[in-house]
Amino acid sequence: MHWTTPWLGWLLAWIIAAGGGAGWLAQQRLQALNEGFQTNARIAHRLLSQQLVQHDAILATLALLQPQLSPDAGANATASDLARLYPQILGIAQRRADQPWPAHWPSTLDALEQQSRRSGHAHMDASRLAAGTLFVVQAGQPASYALALDLRAAVPTEEWPYPPSHSPVRIWLTQGDTQLLLQPGAPEADAPGWAWTQTKTLASPSQVLDLHERYKLHPRLLPWGPMLAWALVCALGLAGLRAAWQQRTARLRAEQLLQHGHVARLNTLGELAAGLAHELNQPLTAILSSSQAARRLLDDREPDVDAARQAMGQAAEQAKRASAVVGRLRRLVERPDTVAATQAVALQTLVNDALHLLEPELRQVQVLQTVPAPLPPVHSDPIALQQILHNLLLNALQAMEALPPAERRLEIAQTRTGAWVQLCVQDNGPGIAPEVRDRLFTPFATTRSQGLGLGLTLSENLAESLGGHLRLIERPALRGACFELTLPLPAEHAQP
Repeated sequence: MHWTTPWLGWLLAWIIAAGGGAGWLAQQRLQALNEGFQTNARIAHRLLSQQLVQHDAILATLALLQPQLSPDAGANATASDLARLYPQILGIAQRRADQPWPAHWPSTLDALEQQSRRSGHAHMDASRLAAGTLFVVQAGQPASYALALDLRAAVPTEEWPYPPSHSPVRIWLTQGDTQLLLQPGAPEADAPGWAWTQTKTLASPSQVLDLHERYKLHPRLLPWGPMLAWALVCALGLAGLRAAWQQRTARLRAEQLLQHGHVARLNTLGELAAGLAHELNQPLTAILSSSQAARRLLDDREPDVDAARQAMGQAAEQAKRASAVVGRLRRLVERPDTVAATQAVALQTLVNDALHLLEPELRQVQVLQTVPAPLPPVHSDPIALQQILHNLLLNALQAMEALPPAERRLEIAQTRTGAWVQLCVQDNGPGIAPEVRDRLFTPFATTRSQGLGLGLTLSENLAESLGGHLRLIERPALRGACFELTLPLPAEHAQP
């Protein structure tokens, strides 16, 4: 039996309380971060979608108004008011039926123009997406128009929900297997592991691009300060609760010890009274018989017959009165209520109560308990059993006082034999001297200078009053003394 078990219980309670509170704080922090991430992801998607939709509107307007543009697409972008309003426009190209597209623009623009003519809306060339450039073509009559776009410049920095310089979120655009990094995020943003991700297609019929956002979670995001503060509060709270609990336990233990001491004193007084009654009853009876004989003898004498008769009569009355007083005292201490106070009692519960009562003394003792299987309850007086166990444990502790604390060993074993239950208390003290064993259960027989020699006598009488017996048994393999308490099982549990 290990007396560190209460510490483990309090430690487990602290772990549960601190872990639960810290988990709740971490969950609240992560939930707030996730809500912010989801909100910002929606804002970023909406802003980029608006930018790309504006490109469709610009091309549709150009195809409708058919303005005359220079063959130099770069010059068109420099001189155009649109380029000043939309810095992401790198160039604006125009192609009439008798003209080609600018030479340095992608060769795919002719095919895209034909697709635009069939579908009625613009089409894009994402072959240079990795470099951040996108070409969008809108067919028109008599001229078609195309935009060269810088997608990085399309990010509206003033309204962008993420600070690009220190945002932990990684953002990129993809079209097929090609991707464009818009925002690198934290250094570990692309590392494998737990992360929040968001992928949505931008709301533009011509620029079919997927927007990806990834927020890599890191332990530093957790609220370590509040979590550690909560763990400290839990530790202080449980420490205070444990101190209060120990104070209450110590008070209850003191009350129980006082009650046991009171019961022990009463039982000791009962033993003394019973012994005195046994010793005094015989002389008093002899006095009565002698006085009656003297009275008969004196009846035949002449001198002072009346006075002698009166004196002997008074002696006889006093002897009868003393005998009656001794008889009443003996009946008082014979515990006539023992049978009425019996009840079903779990022996292990009483053992635990006795160990708990003596916990301060047992802190420096190794206590080992052996219970092979759950035993049925005994039908007995719990107060009497507690007194027996208390006496046996106290005797064992006193027997080991001369040993170093590390060598003190107390064994408590419970067994069942048929209709009986045995409880053995074994210490590893010096044992019982051979000259004392024969009178061990005799009143006033003791090996201690301060002992009265009534504890084992009282325990033996209590055991017999419960229908059992108490004896000293020999266990050659072990040193010290071993006392065995045997109690009967109730009739319903007598058969194994």
